[in-house]
Parts: sequence; structure tokens; C-alpha cells
Amino acid sequence: MTSKHCIFGVVLSLFCVVSCTKPSVPKEYGYFRIDLPEHTYREYSGKEGDVPSLPYSFLLSREAIVRMHEGEKDWIDICYPQWKATIHCSYKPVHNNLKALSDDAMEFVYKHTIRASAIPERAYTNEEAQVFGLTFDFAGNTATTMQFVLTDSVHHFFRGAVYFSAVPNEDSIAPVAAFVREDMLTLIESFRWR
Repeated sequence: MTSKHCIFGVVLSLFCVVSCTKPSVPKEYGYFRIDLPEHTYREYSGKEGDVPSLPYSFLLSREAIVRMHEGEKDWIDICYPQWKATIHCSYKPVHNNLKALSDDAMEFVYKHTIRASAIPERAYTNEEAQVFGLTFDFAGNTATTMQFVLTDSVHHFFRGAVYFSAVPNEDSIAPVAAFVREDMLTLIESFRWR
């Protein structure tokens, strides 16, 4: 054997020994990293461009844009196009039908029990502003991650639900869902009837 063949044989043997000492481990499925900005807000009451004044106001994330909902007065969609998230918001005046409106909102919430592993609810009260409501956080791979209802129990009823235009996967949307959830909580805490 020539010296070239011997060196090649030694290198090949070392390569086999080194490559065989570490067992291969399957890598976990990864997701794209999403760099989220700081939360900043502005007052929103609907008086922008051709948008009419709404019967409510709140603090709106500077990352979101508002679109009027076609065909329904005072309904809006708060959109985060960069993350394919939308908060669908509906408004109804109360005319001795608070129970029917509440039942309808609860039906929308509990349609998700098939996929949700839990739906904890929390009461919200702001006596000074006459804003009362419930928030619902959805655990599991559901189409929605959070919903809420707000009312003054006499004149106004407002409902919001966040949806993502993506396959429901709790792990992949978790950072954005947490970001939007904080924006929704700010919306709720700053909400005022007009």
C-alpha cells in the first residue's frame, strides 16, 4: 500500500469514529422569530377621514388600523396586517334586550369549547365610566385567543373577538397573541361611552 492510501485510510477511520460517537437527535419544529415593537397608543373615537364618530372611544395601538365593518353601523375591525390578526368589534344599542345580546355573545364564546382546553373568564368593572364586562381567554388550538363583552347595562353593548388568519397553532402565534391581548386589555381599560 502506498503512503497516500494509508493516510486516506487513517483519515477515513477517524472520520467514522468521530461521526459515530454522537447520536443524532431530531430537532424540534421551529417558528420564525417575531420582533414585536413597544406598545404605544392613541385615542380613537372614529373621527378619521370618512369614518363617522362612534358611540364609544378607547386607546388604539399604533400598530393597528381600523376598518369600518360593511353593512353594520358602528361595527369596526381592528387589524394588524403585519401579523394577520383582526379584532372583530360589534356594537349594538340596548333596547330592553340586554339578556338576548348577552346570550348571543356567550353562544359565540362557547362555540369554541370543542377545541379549547379551557376558557377562563374574568369580570371587569369601571364604575366611574359605567363600563362593565367579561373577558374570555382561550387555551388550546382555537380560532380565537381572546374575546370580551362590555356594556353599561342600559344603552350600549360592545363585543370584541381576536382572530388570526392562520392555522390555529397555540405555540406559533403565542408571541403575537400575547401582544394583541395586552392591546385588548388596554382597549377595555380605556373604553368610554360617548
